[in-house]
Amino acid sequence: MIFHRSLIFLVVIVTFFGCSLIRAQELVVRHIQPEAEGDTRSNYYLALLALSLKKTEAEDGPFRLEMSVSKMNQSRALKQLKLNSGIDVVWTMASEARETAYLPIRIPLLKGLLGHRIFIIREEDAHKFAAINSISELKSLRVGQAANWPDANILKANGFDVVGGVHYEGLFDMLERGRFDYFPRGLNEPWAEVRARPDKGFMVEETLLIQYPAPIYFFVSLQNKTLANRIERGLKVAILDGSFDRIFKEHPISKEMFDSVNINKRRVFHIDNPYLTADTPLENSKLWYQVK
Repeated sequence: MIFHRSLIFLVVIVTFFGCSLIRAQELVVRHIQPEAEGDTRSNYYLALLALSLKKTEAEDGPFRLEMSVSKMNQSRALKQLKLNSGIDVVWTMASEARETAYLPIRIPLLKGLLGHRIFIIREEDAHKFAAINSISELKSLRVGQAANWPDANILKANGFDVVGGVHYEGLFDMLERGRFDYFPRGLNEPWAEVRARPDKGFMVEETLLIQYPAPIYFFVSLQNKTLANRIERGLKVAILDGSFDRIFKEHPISKEMFDSVNINKRRVFHIDNPYLTADTPLENSKLWYQVK
C-alpha cells in the first residue's frame, strides 16, 4: 500500500514537472497590436507568421503568438525590436537602413505588391485624379506619408511633393483637412481603411497606380538569429508546398485586393526605389507577383 502511494506520488510529480517542462519549451513570439481600431491589415501577416512556425513545429517545438501589451506605431515598434524588448517580430518595408539595424527574412510577404500603390482620396477629388495622364501631373499634387516610412524617401527621391505626418491615424485627419491630396497605400490596404472611416468622405481612387519594387519582410532583432532561421525555413516550406500562395490568394485581406484593384485598367507610373540592397532577391521570380 505504501509502495502504491509512493508510486502514485512519483507519477504526479513527474507529470507535473514534465508538463511544466513542455510549457517552458513553448516559443512565444510577440507582435504589435493594430495601430487603429478596425485595422485588419495585420491579420494577413499574422497568418503567414503562424504558418511559418507551424511548418517547423515538428522540428522546433510548439509556439504561441502573443500581442504586445500596448499599441505602438511602427517607429516605436522598431525601437522595441532593436532593444529586444516587448516585441519579437515586425513586418515592414525593406530598406538598407532597416536591413542593417535588424535581421531581415528576405522573403517578400506580399510578393512585391506593397510597391503597387493606389490612393485614398477625398470623394470630391475623383474627377481631378481621373483626368491625370502623366506622372508630371501627379507630381503637381501633394502626397501624404508618414515621415519615418521608406515610401516617403522613395517618393521624394523621384521628385514628388511629400507632406510628412507623424502618426498613422493622423494621416487620415490630414487628408480630410486638405493638408495633402492623396495617400498612397499598398494594394491590400485602402478598402478596409476607407470602410473603417465612413464619416470622412474618402474613396479608393480608381484610375491610377504608382509602381516601384518594395518588398515587405519579417524583421527580428540582430540577437534573435534562431527565430529568424525558423521563420525563414517555415516560409520556404510553405512556398514549396503551395500553402504560402493559398494564403496570398485566398486570405480575406489579399483576396479583396485581387477582386477590386483592376491593375490592367489603371494608368501605371513606374518609379525607382534607390533604397533596395544588393541582397534583395529580385532574380527569384517565384517570390514576386507577376502582373499579367
